[in-house]
Amino acid sequence: MAEDTGLYQKFGRSVDPGETIFEEGDSGDQMFIIQDGQVRITKKIGGREHTYAVLGKGDFFGEMAIVTNAKRTATVKAVSQCRLLCFNREGFLSMINKNPKIALNIIDKLCRRLQNSNMQIQHLVRKNGRALVALNLYYAFKGEGEQGAVLYFDRTLEDMSLNLDLPREAIKSHLEDFERSGIVSLTGNRIALTDMEKLGALTESVSG
Repeated sequence: MAEDTGLYQKFGRSVDPGETIFEEGDSGDQMFIIQDGQVRITKKIGGREHTYAVLGKGDFFGEMAIVTNAKRTATVKAVSQCRLLCFNREGFLSMINKNPKIALNIIDKLCRRLQNSNMQIQHLVRKNGRALVALNLYYAFKGEGEQGAVLYFDRTLEDMSLNLDLPREAIKSHLEDFERSGIVSLTGNRIALTDMEKLGALTESVSG
């Protein structure tokens, strides 16, 4: 993908081994296509760093930055010397207008990623629904500001049932178990976070 020398002259960036390209929580407006080298994608869950993927030539990352204004959801570091193509939204649109095969390649890879993610989710649901409920709660509370955050019980139950394809009663049972463990408190239609560290620890069997 993207072997055109002119593209590298215009959009290229060289990254040294061990160099951080961006960190989880950073703001950003660029996506990256790897021309040479490898990068490692990691994410912190429960205070520990977990490797999600190692990407190489032809792969891309950071694409959500040119679609939304959301902060980076993972940290990316160079494993080896890398040559990257870096595009903001305008640059990406200009590039794919001139190189439609690159756009088709990216769409194909995105579809494969989605398919693989769905397969992994179904496997994990069957293997450990409790940990996945914990993982969903973890990110929901992170989005609400962690400690002191409150979620609506009925809305959370409905969302998890749809997203995880788990029975509502099973999810409710896990939430009640989390309350008994001192991780959350359930009052009326509200779920309040009590212990983020314990909640993060429950996600280990999903993210490890």
